[in-house]
Parts: sequence; C-alpha cells; structure tokens
Amino acid sequence: MDYRFEKFDPQTIKDERLEQLRQLFNQLLMRTGGDVEEALDWMQRLWEYHNFFDGEVSFGEFKEYLEEKGYLEQDEDGYLEITQKGDFSLRADALLEIFSSLKKDALGDHRTDHSGIGFDVLPETRPFEFGDRVNDIHYTESIKNAIINHGIENFTVGQDDLVVYEKEHQTSCATAVLIDISHSMTLYGEDRITPAKQVAMALQQMIRSRFPKDSVDVIAFGDEAFLIDPSEVPYLQNGPYHTNTHAALQLAQQVLLSRRHSNRQIFMITDGKPTQIIEDDGQVYRNTFQLDPRIINPTINEAVRCRRREIDITTFMIASDPYLREFIEELTAANQGKAYYSSLDRLGEFVFADFAKNRRKRFQG
Repeated sequence: MDYRFEKFDPQTIKDERLEQLRQLFNQLLMRTGGDVEEALDWMQRLWEYHNFFDGEVSFGEFKEYLEEKGYLEQDEDGYLEITQKGDFSLRADALLEIFSSLKKDALGDHRTDHSGIGFDVLPETRPFEFGDRVNDIHYTESIKNAIINHGIENFTVGQDDLVVYEKEHQTSCATAVLIDISHSMTLYGEDRITPAKQVAMALQQMIRSRFPKDSVDVIAFGDEAFLIDPSEVPYLQNGPYHTNTHAALQLAQQVLLSRRHSNRQIFMITDGKPTQIIEDDGQVYRNTFQLDPRIINPTINEAVRCRRREIDITTFMIASDPYLREFIEELTAANQGKAYYSSLDRLGEFVFADFAKNRRKRFQG
C-alpha cells in the first residue's frame, strides 16, 4: 500500500472549526426567531466565555467570515441580516441535526406492499394493459407467449401476448405540520418552540429533495391558526397566546383536502391542552384552568371528521401533565391515530420515523 503525505495546512482546521461555530450560530439564530443582532450578541458572549480559538481568531473575524461566505449581509442602515444562502444553511443544518439522531434506514423510502405504477422493477410480470409504457414490456416473455400461442411459422405478436414488469408502487402524500405557539412553549425557561421549528424545517427540506411530488404545509396555532410560508418557519416565535387546537385541525383539513395526493396526514406538536375556541357565532371562549367540554368536545369532533376523511393525526406531546394525557388519549381514540410522549431531544427522531411509517401506510389505486 502506498502512502502519500502532504504538507499540513492549518487553515483547513481553522475553516472546519469556523463551520462548526457557524452551525452554533444558526442554533442561536433559531432561538432568537431570526434576530441576527441578538444571536450575534449571544455568540460573542459564548466566544469570550469559552475563549474559542484560544484568542487566535477574534469574534470580529468570525463576523467577517459569515459575511465573506455570504451567510450575512448589511442592510441599508448598516445592520446585519441573513441572506438567502444563510436561510438555506438554517434548513440544511436542521435536516442534518435531525438525521444525525436517526438510526440507519429509519426513514427508508416511501414504499408500499402493493405493486402498480412506480419506479423499481419487480421480477414478477402481468398482462399488458392499455396505458402501460412500452419501456416496461418484458420482451423475452412476450415473444415466448407469441410462439406458444401462434407457432413459429405464423409468428405474430398481439396484445394478448404482451406482458409487462410489475413495478413497486410509491405513493404520494400530503403532510400538515401543526406547531403550537402558545405561551407555554417557552414557559418556565424551557425552549420547546425551537425543536418544533427544526422538525418542520427538516421535513420541508427532506420532502423537497427526496419526494418532490409530495407536499408539506406548516400551520401555527395559538389564539387562532394560520398557514406559515416555508420561508417564515425559522423565524416563527411563540407569544402570549392560548391554545386553539380546534382551529388548527379545521385549517389542516382545508389545506390537506386541497392537495391532490393519495394519502393525507397531520403531525401535531404541542405541549398544552386546548384552552380557546372560536364558536360558530364568532365569539371567543377560553378556559385556561381545566379541560372544558365546551372546548374539548368540538375539538374531538374535528378529529372524528379527520378520520372520516382518511386523514391520520399523529400527536407529539412534549409535556406529560395528566390533563394533557387525558385530552390526547381521547383525541387519538377519536381519530384512531397515534400519540407519542417525546422528550425535546428526541422529537425529530419520533417525527421522522413516524413520517416513514405513515407515508407508506395506505395505498389507493
């Protein structure tokens, strides 16, 4: 075996460490809801406290690095703001972080146990049908059938002689990710909104790259529910809001039914019981102290409607209060869906593993 030695370049190590620190900066940027100046302030404090690079590289040089690489740029007033490249790096880092916690082949592909019009060729064949592609014809078997059916002297090939390869069917899926942005998502000093945003971003990035025919929509819900543009997800912040799960499920159904896919599913990430509802007459009713039937019953009814429309609901609870479990168990039973009680550090693993299961679960011809 031949070995080739090259001159050591310390710049390579420096660049690798700067990239690692850039990923740390992206984490801070997520936590500040896209506030670049605040994220830089936190980064500087960490830089000085931990003495990154042992003082050989200053924090100012790190800021210059972010600008030179095109992650940040100055606006008209001289303030730094994130660029399109920086926004893409946020999403890519979110996907990388989620995938790093997954077991090998946890995602798999969007496959079913059914054959049909798809991509991967199976060894089995079936008779040719109108609409089948010429490229899928098994010519050897088709010619053999023609010889058996018509003889070698009067050799002809008809439609009844043709067979085509079976294909492994790959379904399409519409996914709605519901993110709770109520006050409790950062209550008591625990940041629950950032992991939820990371999961939503990673799902979008994965589906866009691996399953371009699929769709994923993100819905934020607090006092009300509203659709989030994909570009806004990293900067989503929770506020002094209540939890209107009823509105979130209603909007999710509207969005999913507008998507023309074989499968539809809802992923709901929440840490609180429903505390608010907008009634039919437009009046707002809320109760933050207990499970109120006036709020719970209409919310459960929406879960039933989802089931009738073949929309699966998978709920990821990032809290374990008895009130929450009681509500989630009732909602899950009504929808015949699933519920996970997840820690924040394993939220992404649960969501992505379940995405793969739901994505290949059901087949419609």
